[in-house]
Amino acid sequence: MNKVVRDAAEAIQDVPDGATILMGGFGLCGIPENLIAAVKAKGIRNLTVISNNAGVDDFGIGVLLKTRQVRKMISTYVGENAEFERQFLTKELDVELVPQGTFAERIRAGGAGIPAFYTPTGHGTIVADGKETRAFDGRTYVLERWLRGDFAFVKAWKGDRWGNLVYRRTARNFNPMIATAGRVTIAEVEEIVPLGMLDPDQVHTPGIYVDRIFQGKGYEKRIEKRTNRPKSR
Repeated sequence: MNKVVRDAAEAIQDVPDGATILMGGFGLCGIPENLIAAVKAKGIRNLTVISNNAGVDDFGIGVLLKTRQVRKMISTYVGENAEFERQFLTKELDVELVPQGTFAERIRAGGAGIPAFYTPTGHGTIVADGKETRAFDGRTYVLERWLRGDFAFVKAWKGDRWGNLVYRRTARNFNPMIATAGRVTIAEVEEIVPLGMLDPDQVHTPGIYVDRIFQGKGYEKRIEKRTNRPKSR
């Protein structure tokens, strides 16, 4: 039951070229910084990455785009990343854009073992091109497939050696859903606490979903765009 590994390098030692990896985070908030750095250092290539967005040019998933380690992105938002835009427009990067609510539900469905579901989102747009549609109660819905991965990378605030996880505030974002949808789920945490220190009622991801956990280090926790209130006179 001790799922603790030494560091990010040990945690990803069996991630192969061509893997599909789900990565938690929203913008630069709650992203698995140590795991992304380890993937870059190991040089794993031809990856399919499923994440809300691709970070910025020099941080987050953006560093893997810059080194051309990502073959395909499945995401919802591509702003703030000039290299992502460049690769997309030159067709160097395969991109599947998904409405954000549909994206979240596809991941949740993958974790719940539901292979497909119907949603009205995207009907009548290019999002629905080539997809099955069906009417329910006078409204047309689009069939969407689940999203699952070979690996899921998540970032939490605290965890224990059994893999129970607690996220902090908005850094929770997509992490709980993503933790359920990987064949192998790897969690990096800011602090590993002794068993019994986490209130069971406050655990966001039960350890049953987590295969490996390690205590990360050197978190930058960047903010994409910092906005400050003007000083009052």
